Amino acid sequence: MSNTYSFAAIRGVQAGRAFYVAMVPIKTLERLFSFDDEELPTALRAQRALNRARVPAIARYVADHPRDYVLSALSATIDGAFAFEPAPGERSVGTLNVEMTATLLINDGQHRRAGLVEALRDRPSLGDETIAVTLFPDEGLARSQQMFVDLNQHGVRPARSLRLFYDGRDDGARLSRAVADAIPLLRDMTDFTRSNLAAGSRKLFAFSSIHTAVTTLVDAASLPASPDDPSSAVEFWESVIANMPDWLAAGRREVAPAELRRDTVHAHGIALEAIAVAGARLLVERPKDWRDALAGLARIDWSRSNTGLWEGRALVRGRVNRSRASVLLTAELISRALGQEADDAGAGTR
Repeated sequence: MSNTYSFAAIRGVQAGRAFYVAMVPIKTLERLFSFDDEELPTALRAQRALNRARVPAIARYVADHPRDYVLSALSATIDGAFAFEPAPGERSVGTLNVEMTATLLINDGQHRRAGLVEALRDRPSLGDETIAVTLFPDEGLARSQQMFVDLNQHGVRPARSLRLFYDGRDDGARLSRAVADAIPLLRDMTDFTRSNLAAGSRKLFAFSSIHTAVTTLVDAASLPASPDDPSSAVEFWESVIANMPDWLAAGRREVAPAELRRDTVHAHGIALEAIAVAGARLLVERPKDWRDALAGLARIDWSRSNTGLWEGRALVRGRVNRSRASVLLTAELISRALGQEADDAGAGTR
């Protein structure tokens, strides 16, 4: 091969697939190895977005400890042509030649890469040192996303939302993703990368909360939903959304999700899970008119200021509490609202 990058490397096999561990000079990391554009949608990336706040700490660590820093290997995929040439008399030790037109995409370790690039600016002498990079032949986005999940199983785990979103082996996670993808409000207003939304987040839900609610509903109501046919779960959540005016207003950008989290109970994961519990009961007990009964959701006073209703249920001393007991108590209140006649507001509804 001509016009190639050459790395001293070792060839190994995992799960029947060849992979390579190459020794890469630090000065070449910025030029040779890229990572996903953080502006890409989560579905088109193979890992979490770069958290730039973490980079200076890694750079300082390397620059301040030039004689004893330790960094683990990066992991990357090779999207393009390459060839491994064993050294004379060897089978697994040799040279990995990668076509210059190939893309070397970081799957795990983008913060270490960025930290080394920054440290190099302060200590150019680091440039001739090396870091190990485990290289895998590219097998498509789905495989890269699954690699991200697997590589992070035993390290510092990414947010549960992101793990679930990328996990292609978990049918429950795939179902939740299919449900969210099929419903525009959920697709647009769900944060697929974080489980704890920041106070000012423009998203209404965390994907981990969506997953808990979908799983709870499907299991408790024995719905025939699957990743390939999520229609029964989609139908339920579309009916719920139709009876949640504040959610619809947030989807139309008429109200900020941050305001709903501050002022209401229904903008928190406990409400999603409690609606799923009450909804599963409704589907089982009233299979013919459950859609009509869901109109009761619109009559509930979801305001957090209504402490007489929510304190001791969804709230404990004014703070949202998502314990199992709180979920069940909230679900009981919702169930009563769903069983009321349209002209009977009753306690706890408006």
